[in-house]
Amino acid sequence: MNKADLVNWIANKTGLTKKDVGVVLDAFVEAVTTTVQSGDSVTLTNFGSFMASQRQASTKRNPKTGEPVKVPARKVPKFKPGKQFKDMVK
Repeated sequence: MNKADLVNWIANKTGLTKKDVGVVLDAFVEAVTTTVQSGDSVTLTNFGSFMASQRQASTKRNPKTGEPVKVPARKVPKFKPGKQFKDMVK
């Protein structure tokens, strides 16, 4: 399912216009992105949590040449599904 499919599904389910659903979905993505970027997490009960995770610096190997490559420490986005979401997917 892509964004257009999700907008259509929500519009059909709620009776809202596709334009309104698109605006709300864009605002949701912006809110989650901004919050996680600032170091906080977003938790949706029974669905999951969006957060930033710190990866330590490490040394990897270039698969083509075999030479070592240093990978710097960085923050990466992470999603942890909630219990109810995990149980529904089983």
